[in-house]
Amino acid sequence: MSAYTGELRCVRCGAGYPDPSIGLIGAGCPACAAEGSPANVLPAYRMTGLTGVPTVTGAPGIFRHRALLPLADATVPVSLGEGGTPVVPLPGLAEGLGLGGVWVKDESRNPTWSYKDRLAAVATTKAVEVGAETVVVASTGNHGAAIAAYAARAGLRCVVLTIASVPATMKTLMQAYGARVVALPRPVDRWHLMRELVAARGWMAMSGYADPPAGSHPFGVDGYKTIAYELVEQLPSVPDVVVVPVAYGDGLAGIGRGFADLVALGVIGKVPRLLVAEPFGPLAAAMGSGEPVAVRPSVAFSTASPFWTWQSRAAVEASGGAAVATPDDEEIMAAQLELARHAGMYLEASSITAVVALRKAVAAGLVAPSETAVVIGTSTGLKDVGATAARLTDVPVIEPSPADLDRVLSFSGGAVS
Repeated sequence: MSAYTGELRCVRCGAGYPDPSIGLIGAGCPACAAEGSPANVLPAYRMTGLTGVPTVTGAPGIFRHRALLPLADATVPVSLGEGGTPVVPLPGLAEGLGLGGVWVKDESRNPTWSYKDRLAAVATTKAVEVGAETVVVASTGNHGAAIAAYAARAGLRCVVLTIASVPATMKTLMQAYGARVVALPRPVDRWHLMRELVAARGWMAMSGYADPPAGSHPFGVDGYKTIAYELVEQLPSVPDVVVVPVAYGDGLAGIGRGFADLVALGVIGKVPRLLVAEPFGPLAAAMGSGEPVAVRPSVAFSTASPFWTWQSRAAVEASGGAAVATPDDEEIMAAQLELARHAGMYLEASSITAVVALRKAVAAGLVAPSETAVVIGTSTGLKDVGATAARLTDVPVIEPSPADLDRVLSFSGGAVS
């Protein structure tokens, strides 16, 4: 039986709203919006009588944890086998930083190669539960691809609102899954159009459309809770720090809520400190000077936002964590190639900001020597191969002879010089 109470609560003011509050999906708390501070509403649970993490044997993907997801007991899950992604140790990075251990939770192993599949699985299942026929999402790639794939699985129509500058691979993925994809001139145009479509046509928003942003699909956010459940199962002990790449904080909020569930259930003693990796530091600024941040084009385009959200702030403050800006494109791309060449993992630039942020956090004393850390590898580098290729040399064409091969590879006596 689900622990979900059937209520959504605002992360900022605590106001409660009954489910299904479909008009709040994507818009957030109306009271906070009226004050000019948009804030997301997220599901509430009653843990009374539960011990440990309840699981459902034989349920697909992340739905083995459905008792802690915001769904009716009779709802049939929409699943592509998401979740259960590996935790891969990074001993070289741990040694270089002087930490007791570093792991990456490799979310590129999900069906559409990003952690957005966890959100999409729950959000699409909720859409089916409430009888939606068309879903609409604003996305620069991963979110749109995930929603498109799960909507196809569920037999729902899907419309994706994107911007022209996103990589061609991202557009191809969204279209391949059957979504109708259109690009708009400015990111904010997507939110305004989505608001009109939800109000006039009854389409279900699968991402946020508040301006400024509040966060994404409130039910989908809790799909990310399962990352926390899996980490505690997979690691020898609870990590001291978890580093999450962040734009509007859906994954961050969900992971924090998952760890909070584990505390409430008596599985762990405290929530790990959550560290935010963000290209331009809007959350770090909001928690400090409060001054708005300047942005520019970034290789980490999917998280390069000028906005922070209340759900991000709440997650960081509740865990005693911090936010770290990672604005340097060359630093990000160098870290991407280093991880690929030394650990065999090729992650998207936005994912790699977590590695850069961890290094900065150690240097700033935010992470102590001998502590342990997990970085959330949110997506594969194959989503934007062009950014990587621009920093690599052309592949040479050679004659079919060892001598010509040695010339190109700089071999000397059969060994790389």
